[in-house]
Amino acid sequence: MNRRALYAGVLVAWVLAIGASGTAGARDASSSWNALVDEYLGKVYFPQNPSTATGMGIHLYDGEIETYSKQEIAGQIGTLHEYEQRVADFPAAGLSPVDAADREILLGQIRSSLLTLETIRPREKNPDVYSSGAAGAVYVLMIRKFASPEERLRSVVARERKMPAMLTSAKANLNHPPKIFTAIALEQLPGTISFFEHEVPAAFAEVKEANLRSEFGKSNADVVAALKEYQTWLKTDVLPRSDGDFRLGPANYEKKLKYEEMVNTPLDRLLEIGEADLHKNQASLRRLAKEIDPEKTPQEVMDELAKMHPAPDKLMETFRGTFDGIIEFIQEKHLITIPPGPRPMLMETPPFERATTTASMDTPGPFETRATESYFHVTLPAAGDSARDVESLMAGFNIGTIVSTSVHEAYPGHYLQYLWTSRAPSKLRKVFYANTNGEGWAHYCEQMMLDEGYGQPGEGAKDQREAKFIRLGQLQDALLRDARFVAGIQMHTGKMSVADAKRFFVTEGFQSEKIADIEAKRGTSDPTYLYYTLGKLQILKLREDYRKKIGSAFSLGKFHDEFMSQGFPPIAVVRRAMMGDDSPTL
Repeated sequence: MNRRALYAGVLVAWVLAIGASGTAGARDASSSWNALVDEYLGKVYFPQNPSTATGMGIHLYDGEIETYSKQEIAGQIGTLHEYEQRVADFPAAGLSPVDAADREILLGQIRSSLLTLETIRPREKNPDVYSSGAAGAVYVLMIRKFASPEERLRSVVARERKMPAMLTSAKANLNHPPKIFTAIALEQLPGTISFFEHEVPAAFAEVKEANLRSEFGKSNADVVAALKEYQTWLKTDVLPRSDGDFRLGPANYEKKLKYEEMVNTPLDRLLEIGEADLHKNQASLRRLAKEIDPEKTPQEVMDELAKMHPAPDKLMETFRGTFDGIIEFIQEKHLITIPPGPRPMLMETPPFERATTTASMDTPGPFETRATESYFHVTLPAAGDSARDVESLMAGFNIGTIVSTSVHEAYPGHYLQYLWTSRAPSKLRKVFYANTNGEGWAHYCEQMMLDEGYGQPGEGAKDQREAKFIRLGQLQDALLRDARFVAGIQMHTGKMSVADAKRFFVTEGFQSEKIADIEAKRGTSDPTYLYYTLGKLQILKLREDYRKKIGSAFSLGKFHDEFMSQGFPPIAVVRRAMMGDDSPTL
């Protein structure tokens, strides 16, 4: 049986093999609900998002790609409306608490997809959707060895053959995009083109089949040519007419938060919450800076911290060197269970993500069984960067932020979340991930680890001073997320320009110019990136409320294990499971 037929069989079995327990009515309700979930994933979600399916470990669609044709989009919208109605009509009565919550999660996911396709319409506004999307579709086949090099290369060829058509769709779809979106696409395109010219061929150099290599040579050359032509078209045609608006507007912003995060708090109240946390962390930073050196201003102390970073060629090694101490601390303090798994590998950020990312974690999909490597991506200075830009970027990797970034991306942050994925209570919660949970948890861990004593000073004055700088770096990262919270709302409601947001990251968030530039640009296309601080605050409130509920039986490690065992749904769902009510999350 070939692999496509094998995965088709797996999906059929997946739909049919659904466990049941409890009363006959509960078994019937659970069976019917899980059949609908499997049908949606197998017939709608994965086919509509083939690159995502590959990343999830579903390899039935490895030769397909999102083409963004008008016909394809129209078909997707129609199908999503059909399933929106079916999920909404499915009776919640009789479902288990997990299934009832999953019904809300799936309905929100479908409505978020419809909001994106029908209203936000990034395919008409963002040129980077196409060029970086093409690179990402190949990268996900290239980076993990879930099949032989020959088989994966055949999928690469199949996808590459569809990429010129995808770029043709861009020409039909793009209509007066915002200038910032076109600028980001143009910034990333040289790296994207180089990726196809060099990294992709190198990744499959061991393939010896002459016919396959010939097919790949042609498809890859065609993609490179199409991307170069696309780059020229963006420069000469699109950029001069890039006068569109990137802003979501208040109504769409609130809908996005409601559908994706189950957050119904009005934007003006959210802004108050974000600004209050910003001011709290600013006060803590200024107080600590005075402790470090009362003769200097807080900014002068931050300037000193900015210089406390490794050389660029030592950055990966420095991150790798944090793992032993962090893992040992977690285990000694019993902060959370660490399921078995290999450590993530350090790699440079892919070129098609550099413009808006400084560090990230790339873990296997929940259904991947063979290629289980995880990659800790770090953005290193580019060859053409000026000395000022290099120093400004490296300032974001000081001794404090290196600790908080390792905690955030690896242990006990995103990588540990991946290790817990197999324990999620439902299939749906392995597929869909609320950012307030995923990113909120990772950001929460940055503070929690130091609060519990990690990096605390030793006996010497030098150790004490270094520990204070580590805490200062954690506060700097907290202010980065606070600045995202405020700038995201303000930019997308018309209260801040991109330039205003960049200044805000520098003056209020204590970020370097380079980091501020990356963050302001990111906020234009990732509007709700307030979810870091928003999720962290929700988790902190849940922790304190749960502590009061449990009383003397409370254990931080048990709290974290129980939190993680829920999967990664919106915090409201986790709160309901742990508190037994629908009390406010903020």
